[in-house]
Amino acid sequence: MAQRRSGPKSRGKGYRQRAINQREIRQRFLIVCEGKKTEPNYFRKFRVPGLVLDIHGLGLDPKNLVNEAVARRTDGEYDQVWCVFDRDSWTVDDFNGALSSARERDIQVAWSNEAFELWYLLHFNYHDTAIPRAEYITRLDKVLGHTYAKNSTEIYDELATRMGTALKNAAMLLAQYDPPNPATDNPATTVHLLVEELRRFSR
Repeated sequence: MAQRRSGPKSRGKGYRQRAINQREIRQRFLIVCEGKKTEPNYFRKFRVPGLVLDIHGLGLDPKNLVNEAVARRTDGEYDQVWCVFDRDSWTVDDFNGALSSARERDIQVAWSNEAFELWYLLHFNYHDTAIPRAEYITRLDKVLGHTYAKNSTEIYDELATRMGTALKNAAMLLAQYDPPNPATDNPATTVHLLVEELRRFSR
């Protein structure tokens, strides 16, 4: 009797279930950043299986950043769309207006008042006092033990083990503003909300 040829093993129920589970956790993120390098360099480090990050550093003001996020959303299938921008020197109307526009168009925002570097500092200590932008850099130099490079591609790795502290500090800081007014809540950030989402799908 002829022997049955050996060949690739059939993919049974277990394989199909794993494939389904992988599809269920797959998330595609569109992240549109005000900064051209600082924020994109940080978020690109979140490289995990099943997670697709489409990240752009555009150098636009908050209002136009939201408009661009909406335009790019139509070009691809995304599970989550985020804008990342700072308070900087934008007017109250410009900043809060961009947040309102994003909310109305189902765009989530990771904002910082007044700079993205606040998120980095929160990895080390809780900060609830407003400081000038230049002071962020001075303090980062001190806690990092070396000169902070604004467009660093290594900052994520330097801070990764302290991320839990940053998440806790950022949430506690944001909670103190009741009712919230992002344009005047200084210091404050919602970067932790985006980070939590990225971490949620990295497990």
